[in-house]
Amino acid sequence: MKGSLFLCLLAMACLSACTADDDSSFNRSSFPAGFLFGAGSSAYQYEGAAFEDGKGKNIWDHFVELFPDKVSDSSNGTVAVDFYHKYKDDVKLMKEMGLDSFRFSISWSRVLPYGSLRGGINTLGVEFYNNLIDELIANGIKPFVTLFHWDLPQALMDEYCGFLSPLIVNDFVDFANLCFKLFGDRVKYWVTLNAPNIATKYGYDDGKYAPGRCSPYAGNCTIGNSAYEPYVVAHHSLLCHAATVNLYRKEYQHSQNGVIGISVATDWNLPLDHKPANRRAASRSNDFVFGWILDPIVLGHYPKSMQDIVGHRLPKFTDEQVKLLKGSFDFLGLNYYTAYFASDADGCGPINQSYTCDMHANLSSLNSHGEPIGEPTCLSWLYVYPEGIQDLLSYVKEKYNNPPIIITENGMADANNKSSIEEACKDFQRIYYHKCHLSYLHKSIENGANVTGYYAWSFLDDFEWASGYTCRSGFHYVDFDTQKRYPKHSASWFRTSLNAHNQNESSDSMMIRINDEL
Repeated sequence: MKGSLFLCLLAMACLSACTADDDSSFNRSSFPAGFLFGAGSSAYQYEGAAFEDGKGKNIWDHFVELFPDKVSDSSNGTVAVDFYHKYKDDVKLMKEMGLDSFRFSISWSRVLPYGSLRGGINTLGVEFYNNLIDELIANGIKPFVTLFHWDLPQALMDEYCGFLSPLIVNDFVDFANLCFKLFGDRVKYWVTLNAPNIATKYGYDDGKYAPGRCSPYAGNCTIGNSAYEPYVVAHHSLLCHAATVNLYRKEYQHSQNGVIGISVATDWNLPLDHKPANRRAASRSNDFVFGWILDPIVLGHYPKSMQDIVGHRLPKFTDEQVKLLKGSFDFLGLNYYTAYFASDADGCGPINQSYTCDMHANLSSLNSHGEPIGEPTCLSWLYVYPEGIQDLLSYVKEKYNNPPIIITENGMADANNKSSIEEACKDFQRIYYHKCHLSYLHKSIENGANVTGYYAWSFLDDFEWASGYTCRSGFHYVDFDTQKRYPKHSASWFRTSLNAHNQNESSDSMMIRINDEL
């Protein structure tokens, strides 16, 4: 074992040079004062206890029952990693890892089983989140709470089709208001919605995620409209966000002294080559992927490329809605994982319209010579491209006037195929992934990007949506049969990196020292 960790990392560094910070001499003290280092989770992927203690059914509970074949191993989050029952032990692991903060989401249907105040409040659900928040604070860990991470109460889907209806705004604000009242005295970091652009694309454009809606020509769905529904759902999601931020600022922010933002999936798209058409395709795809959400809340309107292509299918904001939307954030949460090459493409024509076709771009992990953009991972869509986080932050800084940013997700996944737990815990690629991304992040901050926090995905192995349990994303290995946790080598690396006091200690020397410890 001695020396293998350093040699493995060195070999990978040679394959995909991590050169943002040539001396790689950063640690916690290299980042701005008060910078948060945390790890993330979400309710459906972690909690389990899907039908316990009064929790209502959500659209993912429903989706995996109806379409088990849409999850790689036909699994579900009914038990997940049983965080609902094991959170106290997990918080101890967070403390041992040296986390400043833990990001989790509140299961809407655990607090409001029927989705609205009309159906009553589940006091046992409220008790769980109160206990979790108190446990985190007692261990010196700041709670960072996402109100909505894709698990809409099924009751609201049944009642009025959820985010397809403007009625969702009032129920969402009621849910948020309840959470601010119940937990806001202790929670100082709020996210309204997690990656509404991803939930919308996969839920309503190709039907791979709950609620599994799409046109038959766009995916394997029995109901839906890929030409219209993605835009309607994203529009109502933005209105939920704006109304919630307005409520928080008017009623709670002054007394509770917290901040609120939104998390957006921001995989970076770069041109396949220098051809003008492909450069325009890269710009256009960035508009469609994350400008779709960021432009309205920063600039007050959808990207012009979307307006031009989508036309009447793209909903319009009223003047009053624009006032609520524009500037409706204290920070922008960016979820960055990977990057793609973009090349120009024709649309699908007036008959087979869809959000994906409207982009008029092909996105690929391979360049024109068939070479991957970076090292592959277990997830077919995720190749390691750390340079992308610096490109992304530079773009956001310039286009959106250098807003406050928190990296709310960044991580990769290993295949769940190792011969033993001991082998699975040797997650050298994860160490390399985070080392390089933090290096490029550090350089971005030096160049003026206003980044105040970094949340790795994920604290534990979990249910990874359409990949089920075939891929492992955590710093801690979870034996899904026994629910026992085992710290991976990356957890030790993260702890050592965060707690290193010698500013002159290089990242590579930390690798050697960790190797000696192991």
